[in-house]
Amino acid sequence: MKTVCLTENITHDMRNVGKYSHDTIKLGMVQINNSFSGQNYLPYALGFLQVYSQRYHKDINKFEFLLPIYKRIPVKAAVERLLHADMVFFSTYVWNIRISLEIARQVKQRRPDTIIVFGGMQVPNSVEPFLRNHPFVDIVCHGEGEIPFLNILENCNTGDWEKVPSISYINKNDKLIQNSRCERISNLHTIPSPYLAGIFDRLMEMHPEEQWIALWETNRGCPFSCSYCDWGAATRAKVYTYDLERIFEEIDWFSERKIEYIYCCDANFGILKRDIEIVKYVAENKKKYGYPKALSVQNTKNSTERSYKIQKILSDAGLNKGVTLSLQSMNNDTLKSINRHNISTNVFQKLQHKFTTDNVETYTDIILALPEETYKTFTDGVSSVIEKGQHNRIQFNNLSLLPNAEMGNPEYQKKYDFVIRETKIINIHGSLDDTDEIYETQQLVVGTNTMPTEDWVKARVFSWMTSFLYFNKVLQIPLTILHAILSIRFKDLIEIFTKEATLPIISEINKYFIDKAFDIQHGGAEYCESKEWLNIWWPADELLLIKLCTKNKLDLFYAEAEKELEWFLRKKGLSLPQRLLHEAVFYNKNLMKLPFQKEDISVELSYNIRDMYQASLKEKSVSLKKGKYNYLIDRSLFTWSSWEDWCREVIWYGNKKGAYLYRSKQLIPYQEFQTV
Repeated sequence: MKTVCLTENITHDMRNVGKYSHDTIKLGMVQINNSFSGQNYLPYALGFLQVYSQRYHKDINKFEFLLPIYKRIPVKAAVERLLHADMVFFSTYVWNIRISLEIARQVKQRRPDTIIVFGGMQVPNSVEPFLRNHPFVDIVCHGEGEIPFLNILENCNTGDWEKVPSISYINKNDKLIQNSRCERISNLHTIPSPYLAGIFDRLMEMHPEEQWIALWETNRGCPFSCSYCDWGAATRAKVYTYDLERIFEEIDWFSERKIEYIYCCDANFGILKRDIEIVKYVAENKKKYGYPKALSVQNTKNSTERSYKIQKILSDAGLNKGVTLSLQSMNNDTLKSINRHNISTNVFQKLQHKFTTDNVETYTDIILALPEETYKTFTDGVSSVIEKGQHNRIQFNNLSLLPNAEMGNPEYQKKYDFVIRETKIINIHGSLDDTDEIYETQQLVVGTNTMPTEDWVKARVFSWMTSFLYFNKVLQIPLTILHAILSIRFKDLIEIFTKEATLPIISEINKYFIDKAFDIQHGGAEYCESKEWLNIWWPADELLLIKLCTKNKLDLFYAEAEKELEWFLRKKGLSLPQRLLHEAVFYNKNLMKLPFQKEDISVELSYNIRDMYQASLKEKSVSLKKGKYNYLIDRSLFTWSSWEDWCREVIWYGNKKGAYLYRSKQLIPYQEFQTV
């Protein structure tokens, strides 16, 4: 990413550094986070810098920490707040780098003596181009920020940056200086807790209108080195921990201050035995105080039993909205190429089975266009994930490049012939009103040497069609029945709708997905904007479902889908008992949650379709039986009186849980004639 400097008179000139005309040195702090459902994150990284320097600086009272900028505000407003600062520190990542750079540029332009310091994961290891392209940035920090931040403060009066570890800068002779890196902090007990030290108390008092989200560490480090991720590379493998007493006190702090949502920043929660104790304590606090209401953790990669126990505790306590199983690919060659060959896919499959058995909702992460992945291996992998028990949601992620990940290296990109497009970063279900003057971008991979651009389009369409038909539950029941009885792979069933469909509605759906895939491939946004429906950005499959329902085309779709499936079976020389396919489609259609439906209905089927479907979801086998089966569909428990409410509460909020179908129960007695 290159940002053009608009002011030619800004240069790297360290001669005036440290020459302050007043006794108190004012420190501006900027960590701009994304908002989430109207809530904002506490600036955790800045909290660590402040609390560490307050503990160890010999004369910390000569510094004044200004209130941090913690969310996106107009650049002009941010600059005005920072003009009083002598030094400004930015914590950066992909979601805030462009706005941070623009704020820094304008601050430097208006007050040239201000020292601008950048840190965070978006600071590239190969730093010279970054510093040359952004001459208003005086210093960049690499790795953990506590020690370099403290040393910058200790040397700010003299501007003797040679003594500061883990920083880079251009000196007055226009030479790049890269100081040696300091070792990671192995004893995390030496870092005070920003929460317990009261670092955020004043910020929270000044903003009583905010609903805060807490970022939280219980350890630091990642033993894995996945090529697409900058986590393991940054922490150099070793995992260090904070003591449990501190962690429990922080949980109490969250509960006392009614923090609803905690995002745990640990790369592999569950890697340590004590993590079970931690989630038990959170669950006990929720039961006792009502807070926190949710705790999001990233599962460790190679621990089945401990990960299961942790997520089961969270689920039973209502603290999670679904368990993430970060599989990424089922192709062995791909896993080797991205350094995940040491992470067993069997772990994910065992976890999937255990969670499914215990009614714990999960979703699986798959990344599109990883190295060595082909259209065939990708679609085979998706089919395999479903067949091994994922019936709730596969979250298909486009491959995005990070500067300090192995994939950020141009040589790596050349090796696999990456086709890269820069696109705006858009949050799923983000508001269309969030039109910032400075938007952030990402580098998406939209083709490789094994998945050419035309195959990327086909794979992207396949993933949306899978989400639409299967995970949005539009056709999950008949597809599941076909797989159970005739052993047809889910891949082949999905491709009926992407490769062979000729009927109008299904062709329209297919074209919608193809056009969107081409749009992304030419730099368009990952999601689809809709001013009509909630004024937000929708995933393509969700917006397509909304369009079908609101335009009264859903019944037409079901009629076409039944014909397409019948044609496929005839072409393959396969057959089902009479009316079974029709009744499976009919049952699925009547189970779809829709607005304006307030009365329960009963349906009579000739086969035990519900029993077979539910058994398949539990990885059990139930024989097809013919008889008279009456089912009551509960449409009165949850109702929606407008399309807007339905869009929000069913399509949006049901995304992770796949909660698109009404409940149904069998009316007894029923008459069973025979096993088919």
